[in-house]
Amino acid sequence: MSGEPAQNSAPGATGTDSDWTPISVYTLVVVTIIYALSFLDRSILSIVLPLIKQELHISDTMLGLITGFAFVLLYSGLGVPIARLADRGNRRNILALGCAAWSLMTVLTGAVTSVVQLALTRFLMGAAEAAGIAPTTAMLADRFGSRGRPLALSIMTSGSGLAALLMLPAAGYIAQHYGWRSAYFVAGSFGIIMAMILFLTVPEPQRQGSAKMADAQSFGAVWTWLSTRRSFGLMCAAGAFLSVTTYATITWTPTFLMRVHGLTPGEAATAYGPIRGLSSIIGVIGGGALAGWAARKNPRWLLLLPAIGAAISVPAELLFLLSHDLPVALAGLGLASLAGAMHFGPSYAAMAAIVPPSMRATTAAVFLFCVNMVGQIVGPLAIGWLNDRWAGIYGDEAVRYSMILATVCVVIASILMVMASRRLSEDLDAARDFIPSKGPTT
Repeated sequence: MSGEPAQNSAPGATGTDSDWTPISVYTLVVVTIIYALSFLDRSILSIVLPLIKQELHISDTMLGLITGFAFVLLYSGLGVPIARLADRGNRRNILALGCAAWSLMTVLTGAVTSVVQLALTRFLMGAAEAAGIAPTTAMLADRFGSRGRPLALSIMTSGSGLAALLMLPAAGYIAQHYGWRSAYFVAGSFGIIMAMILFLTVPEPQRQGSAKMADAQSFGAVWTWLSTRRSFGLMCAAGAFLSVTTYATITWTPTFLMRVHGLTPGEAATAYGPIRGLSSIIGVIGGGALAGWAARKNPRWLLLLPAIGAAISVPAELLFLLSHDLPVALAGLGLASLAGAMHFGPSYAAMAAIVPPSMRATTAAVFLFCVNMVGQIVGPLAIGWLNDRWAGIYGDEAVRYSMILATVCVVIASILMVMASRRLSEDLDAARDFIPSKGPTT
């Protein structure tokens, strides 16, 4: 195990604290808001599920299928091709176009009149959101060196907490008082405005080190590199297990609060959104800052800290699901959200550091493909299916016991992250010593 500081092991490290320039901070703010909107657009469905179920007469199983499978099919499938473009082309333009497209699908979701139309808009929304994470991660990796990168990526991923804290309650209020369609219209319109702001005001960052467009590696070269990085495979497996619980929770927690604790859609959004949002923001940013500081002495902390957070979230999630007292349950939700969110920034920072700069966007896309094809399909669908199977036994309480099973995945993920941390230093060294291939880049 190398005791070398993380900033010396990571490619493209600046070794300075000059990352936080006005343009870097502005870029970070804009892409964080866009990330929050991407989370909002896919999460509104969880708030309005009972309203859509009543209007369109859909079972929980079908809702889980539309929520997960319909969204993730193209979201994951197009992620790698779009990331290949991002490793060679203008990442800002790709992100702006994707944001405009998924926001348009959000607007159109508000106009659906059938299950088929709902599935189609969800399907196309996922296709557009494939242009989100990979270009954003690559942009920020070039705006910030290894010291600032964990915190910057943590702030960006805290956008999901920002959406839950501020945007979901607003969407719940609009849905309850003006109809669920209006919530989609407002969210989508805001996203189109942000896409224009990104395109017109955020410059494309200069690529670091060997990450010139002409040096972008072929997908075969990237895959060969990743297949020999033991930490990456373990990170993908850990991420897949975590995402099963994450997407199950995101999709079904508002429904859980409505069915088990008797809240209205607006009350569920107001209770769930701020608690999860504020806790997630603290967990993501705090986890990123702490992991970035600790990784300067030992890079293993980029993965050990997320493993600890995941382990802490398990009893907290059980407290949320099993307590019959709403304030106690919400306290458990807050702690589970805070601890569980600690992995986002450090995990992305670890992935950015174990590959050469010319492979970052593609690496993020491969990771997301593995994670989302498991988490977004299995999580919402499995809980919906179990809800329908157990409804005859437990009634509205079925969702409580369905969601308990998802916490088992978090325990497995925590163990896998510890295993990945043991392989991290050697992969960081390999990325630092990488010599770009002169072969074809197709």
